[in-house]
Amino acid sequence: MNSRRDFLYGLTSSLGSVAFSSMLSRDLMAHPGPGAQALHFPKTKAKHCIFLYMEGGPSHIDTFDPKPKLTDLHLKEFTREGEKQSAMSSGKRYYVQSPFDFIKAGESGADMCTLWENLKDVADDLCFYRGMQVDSVNHPTANYQANTGNQFGGDPGIGAWVNYGLGTENEDLPGFIVLPELAHPQGGAANWANGYLPTSYQGTPLRPTGSPILDIQPPKGITREHQRKNLDLLAKLNQSHAEEHPYHDDLVARMKNYELAFRMQTQVPNTVNIDAESEKTKEMYGIGSEPTDDVGRRCLLARKLVEKGVRFVQLYVSTWDSHDYIAKAHGSLIPRVDKPIAALIKDLKDRGLLEETLIVWMGEFGRTPDNGVRGGGKAYGRDHNPDAMTVWMAGGGVNAGHTIGATDEIGAKAVDQVHHVRDFHVTLLRLLGLDDNKLTYYHAGRFKQLSQFGGTVIDDLIA
Repeated sequence: MNSRRDFLYGLTSSLGSVAFSSMLSRDLMAHPGPGAQALHFPKTKAKHCIFLYMEGGPSHIDTFDPKPKLTDLHLKEFTREGEKQSAMSSGKRYYVQSPFDFIKAGESGADMCTLWENLKDVADDLCFYRGMQVDSVNHPTANYQANTGNQFGGDPGIGAWVNYGLGTENEDLPGFIVLPELAHPQGGAANWANGYLPTSYQGTPLRPTGSPILDIQPPKGITREHQRKNLDLLAKLNQSHAEEHPYHDDLVARMKNYELAFRMQTQVPNTVNIDAESEKTKEMYGIGSEPTDDVGRRCLLARKLVEKGVRFVQLYVSTWDSHDYIAKAHGSLIPRVDKPIAALIKDLKDRGLLEETLIVWMGEFGRTPDNGVRGGGKAYGRDHNPDAMTVWMAGGGVNAGHTIGATDEIGAKAVDQVHHVRDFHVTLLRLLGLDDNKLTYYHAGRFKQLSQFGGTVIDDLIA
C-alpha cells in the first residue's frame, strides 16, 4: 500500500520540480503581508520593480563617476597618507586613470562614459546616486548584503520582502522571478531565497537556455483533469493534518505551490515566448545580434513579466570583477548591457508602464582608484571598494534627471549624501509603498525587517 509520502512524491513529479521552487505571490493565511490589506504609503507610483544586478562590482570611475584628477596621477605610486588600501592589495599600489572618455548626457548633463551609446538617450529618465556604502569587500558576503541586507546569508531577498508586502497581481505566476545567467552569482540561490519568510515568497529562477522551467508540462498521458483530481484529493487528505497543526506553515505553502505550478502550465509558455514580439521590438533590444542577444532576451522577458503583473524581477549580469585589463573587461560588458537596458526603459515608457515600474541598476560594491600594475602598466584594473559606488534608478517615482551625492576627487570614498546600503533598501521599499519599520516578520524571538535594525529614507532620491 502506498504511503501518503509516496502519494505526495508522485504528484510532485507529475507537476515537475517547479512545485517546490515556485512561489505564490499571495500572502499565506497564517502570515498575511501588509499588501493584502493596504499599502503603507498608498499614493506611491511604483507597483513593480525590475532589479538589474551587475554582479562582480562595476567600476563607478569608469561608468558614471569620472575623475579627471586620476589623469594627473596615472601610474604614480599610491601615497595618500592614511588612505585605506583595498583588502585585496599586496605590494606597491598605483593610481589608475579611466581608459574611457566621458560625456554630459541629456538635458540633465548626466556623466556617462562614451560606451553608453544608447543609455545616454534616456539619461533624463535616470536618477544617479553616488553616496552609498557597504561593509564587505568579498563577493559572496557583499552580494548577500546587497540582496538581503545581511552579509552572512540566510535572510529573505529584497524581492521576497516585496512579494510578502505587496501580494500578487497575477495568481497564475510567481510574484518574484529571477533571470540569472547560466552560472549563478557568488553566494548562489541564497541571494533570492525566502530566508525565514514562508517558502511561498522565494524567487523563482527561469533558466536562460532551453525550457525556462524543467518539467513544467506533465508527462504524456497525464491530463489537466487528472492533475486537478489529484490536487483536490490531496487537499482533502491534508485538511485534517493542517487543522491539527495550524502553526506549521510548510504544508500550506507546499499546497499553494502545487496549485501555482498547476496554473503556471498554461501561463508560463506564453509569457516567456518572445517569438510573438515584432521584429522591430526584438531589434531594439539587440536580440539576434551579439553581444546583446542574451541580455536583450532577458530584458524583454522582464518587461513581459511586469506587464503580466509580476511584482519583482531580478536580472543578473556578470562578471564586472575587473582586477586587470579594465579597458577590455568593462569595454566588453558595457556594450553587452547598454542597448538592452536602454530599450527596456524606452519600451516601458512607450507602453505607459515606466511610471509604475521601478528600475534599479547596481552591483555589490564599487572599485578603487588604484591597483597593482602588471604587464608594464598595460594590464591595470581596479580592486573592490565598499566605500564608493554608483547606482541608478528609473521610473516608479524616482527623482529623475538628477545626480545625488558625490565621491571624493579620486573616487575612493563617498563624501556627500553618504548612506549605508540599508538606507537604500528602505528607500526602495518606500518607493514601492512599503514602510520598512512596518514590513516585519516574527522570527527567532523578535520582529525582523529588511534593514535589520531600521534605516533612513534617502529623500532626495524620491521625486
